[in-house]
Parts: sequence; structure tokens; C-alpha cells
Amino acid sequence: MTTADSRSAAASPRRTPRRARTPEDRQVDAERTRTALLDAALEEFAARGFMGARVRDIAARAGVSKDLVNYHFDSKEGLYLAVQRAWLQREAAFADPSLPLAELAARYLDDALRDPRPMRLLAWRGLSEPQDSAAARPPAESEDLSGVRRRQEDGEVAPGLDPASLRLVLLGAVAAPVVFPDMARRLFGTGIEDPDFRTRYEQGLRDLVRQLAPGGAGEEDGETEGGTP
Repeated sequence: MTTADSRSAAASPRRTPRRARTPEDRQVDAERTRTALLDAALEEFAARGFMGARVRDIAARAGVSKDLVNYHFDSKEGLYLAVQRAWLQREAAFADPSLPLAELAARYLDDALRDPRPMRLLAWRGLSEPQDSAAARPPAESEDLSGVRRRQEDGEVAPGLDPASLRLVLLGAVAAPVVFPDMARRLFGTGIEDPDFRTRYEQGLRDLVRQLAPGGAGEEDGETEGGTP
């Protein structure tokens, strides 16, 4: 070996053999890809609705090939349904049905203000559902109103209130700041991202829900909001 060859060999870095990928590695990568696609899809669907969102834009936002959408979710429709299932899992984590109704409504509001995308997606579904393909919608099912009826039986909600109307009104109350942020700003003088808005609107929502009790007294611990027994 010549001197030049010796110098070249000494200068060449020693390559470390690459570790073979294990099934666990591939599983982790697959889960990361699915998570990235679900988050990107939620972003695109919330901004453009099902019809307006493009698979290539979702994949680009996730930083993966668009072919992986079909690989992991079969289709755009499959991805859309997976986003909705992910929301149901998220909902189950904070929406304990045993909570007082005012607290439950406040938790839904907090989730909607922290991440408005699911509520915007719900609005898109309501506006564009007639144009969506049937595969992109879950089967039509009646909403379970047994929880409202139970609260009426327990005396938390006035028995004369229509459960279906109450559910729809509470959904509207939670969705209103996200769906009508400009109106919220005009009414409250600040944006929905402002902590002062969140504090004020949450308290207002709690007060309204308490008025749903029989008599509409809105009492807590035997005292009214003003502190008068």
C-alpha cells in the first residue's frame, strides 16, 4: 500500500453497520404515519369540508406519500370516518356523563375552544351532507336522549323541557363561538382566543344551564349567584 493509499484509508470514516429494522420499528412508523395523516386530515376537512379536501393536500401536510392514505385507510372516505372515530375517542376522555350538566357543557366548550377543528368539521358535515358520498357518513342513527331524560328524573333538568330541543340548543351554545367568531367578537369585544372571553362565556354558559333546573333558580349550595339565601 502506498503512502497515499494509507492516508486515504485513514481519512475514510469507519461505517457502522445499519441495524436491521424490527417488526416493532415498522409498527411504530406505521402508527406515526396514521397519526400524522389523521391530524392532517382533521385540519383539511375542518377547513374545506369532505368535498373540498384533497388527498394530496392531506398527504403533503402529513409529510408522506398520498399512496399511504389508501394503504392505511383504504380511501378518502375511510380516512374521513377514521377522523370521526378519533373524535369519539377524544370525547370519551373528557365527557363523563355522570358530571353535572353545567360542568359537562363547560368541558365541551373548553375542548371546542382549545381545538376548534372538530366543531368546524361538524358544521361542514351539516352544511354539505347532501353532497357528501354515502360512504363518507356514518349510518343515520337517532341521538340517544336517555341521559337528558335521566337528568329530568333526577331533578337536575325541568321535566317540561323537550330533551331533543335541549340537546340541540346546548350543541349550538358550545359551537357558537367557533362557528360565529366574528359575532362573538362583536358581542364580547374580544376574540374567542382571548382568555377573558373564555372565562366570561364559560361562566355565562354555566349560568344558563343552571337555569334549566326545575324552577330555574340556578342555585348553588342554597345560595343564588348574588350570594343572597
